[in-house]
Amino acid sequence: MSSIAQFFRNVSSEMRKVSWPKRKELTGYTITVLTTVILLTLFFAVVDLGISKLVRLVLE
Repeated sequence: MSSIAQFFRNVSSEMRKVSWPKRKELTGYTITVLTTVILLTLFFAVVDLGISKLVRLVLE
């Protein structure tokens, strides 16, 4: 049981050492991730539509 307590003490100690991003950095990271997700979604949607039309054209 003491090993579990020691584990959580170590976790607490390590969490104090973490360098957390500031609000401005976090906002920038969030915008970057959302933009990337949106662009990749659009890209794959266009590719999917293109492949679907190509398959329909071949099968007709």
